[in-house]
Amino acid sequence: MYTVKEVAKLLELSEHTVRFYTDKGLVPNLQRDKNNNRVFNDESIKWLVGAKNLKKCGMSVQDIKKYVDLCLEGDSTIQERYKIILKQKEEALTQLEEAKLMAEYMIPDSVT
Repeated sequence: MYTVKEVAKLLELSEHTVRFYTDKGLVPNLQRDKNNNRVFNDESIKWLVGAKNLKKCGMSVQDIKKYVDLCLEGDSTIQERYKIILKQKEEALTQLEEAKLMAEYMIPDSVT
């Protein structure tokens, strides 16, 4: 079992972010010790890694929560989850193209 501080260091997140994600329900079945402190096992760390990666891809916490809830419903939601990920991928690709245009604007290839 890991503490908030240990998990934060392990995943390179702030302790505040770890607590925020758990408070928002992004880590199902979170356990607590006798003092009501959050404690993490390998399964809960996997949920945090997933949340961290989805957030890095630009997904909102609200959409991550929806995705987590669908995961907990089981295989019957696979298609819906796939659509969520596909939509996020499309948004990320759009952002990538916008970033390329901004980089080109800063220093056009024709100048170098």
